[in-house]
Amino acid sequence: MKVVGRDGLSKLTNRTVAREAGLAHGLIPYYFPSRDELLREAFRYAVGRSASRLVQASGSSVEEFAAGLGARVAVEPEEEAFQYEMLLAALRRPEMLAEVRATYAGYVTAVHDELRRYGIAEPTDALARLVFAALDGLVLQQLLYGDPRSTETAVIRLRELLRSVRDESRRRQQGGREADGDSAAAGDGPASP
Repeated sequence: MKVVGRDGLSKLTNRTVAREAGLAHGLIPYYFPSRDELLREAFRYAVGRSASRLVQASGSSVEEFAAGLGARVAVEPEEEAFQYEMLLAALRRPEMLAEVRATYAGYVTAVHDELRRYGIAEPTDALARLVFAALDGLVLQQLLYGDPRSTETAVIRLRELLRSVRDESRRRQQGGREADGDSAAAGDGPASP
């Protein structure tokens, strides 16, 4: 991941991976018979770490959503850059595209689940995609500009938007419950025992 994230896919060889890992270069093809297998496993590893960190950092409220995103990217920028390298490679290599798409769908599903946990009653797929795209874009911009403070400031604004969506969702739920209560009181609802 570090080699590709730092130097790009064109610099990925058994020797560069072995040098980065502090191993004899002959061990790399023993465990990873092809370059594609090495990339696939590295991608799965990076995605697993990234998803785990997202869930751990999210906390239990909107106020904690994506906490520390800028700091995490600053600590391991190569790992984040590696995922973008894989995304771009998948656009040119159809055999990789399905796995990368599935990974992104998994990220969107994780965001959807977090939004629901934060009290947004029925988050749409579009909202989950929008929030994920914002986070993904912030990571990419931080890799480009190297400014974790800007990332954290943007995450604060994203939280404000999510609070508004959550509050509106709660108002709609309350309005729906009150309307149900009004219907029952007016005799339009099911009879009470």
